[in-house]
Amino acid sequence: MSNYEDDDRQRDVSSVVAPGESVLWSGRPRTGLLLRPSDTFMIPFSLFWGGFAIFWEWGVSHGSGPVEPFMMIWGIPFVAIGLYMIIGRFFVDARIRSRTTYMITSRRAIIVSGLFSRSTTSLPLRNLTDITLSVRTDGSGTVTLGRPQMGAWAAPAGWPGGNRNAVPAFEFIPDAKQVHDKLLEAQRVAV
Repeated sequence: MSNYEDDDRQRDVSSVVAPGESVLWSGRPRTGLLLRPSDTFMIPFSLFWGGFAIFWEWGVSHGSGPVEPFMMIWGIPFVAIGLYMIIGRFFVDARIRSRTTYMITSRRAIIVSGLFSRSTTSLPLRNLTDITLSVRTDGSGTVTLGRPQMGAWAAPAGWPGGNRNAVPAFEFIPDAKQVHDKLLEAQRVAV
């Protein structure tokens, strides 16, 4: 981790930790371009959407009849959305993760993140009822901090506003089991 990332994490920690509260763990998600389980649906869907939109634009501009300027303009937003779904969302997701800090304090589980502005999700340890651990073969994984809401739809990662209904989680963290155990111990002491 670079000094810049260390300084950024330290800034996040000092901005949200209350007096008398101690930081037991802080970390960041894995950075770079990653695939998520939702991509098994999103990749084919985005290729279909983008392919259709590009085919539409090509057909309108290269069709046998006169070029319809309105129809060409009509298709541009659909092409832009398709290109974002095919490629752009991966870069947005990577950027959001590069600006995310996770913390466990003596009182709370905290997530500081955001693409253009910083937002803080603060979950009192006493109120956490469902803590789920998902570990990969390399030891990295996700600690989910709550139960999914019934009927709530969360947009895929990298989609604007996509985490509004998502369950808070420490995603793509190294040594996920160790973090999970530390969270459970902090919760036991805090109660």
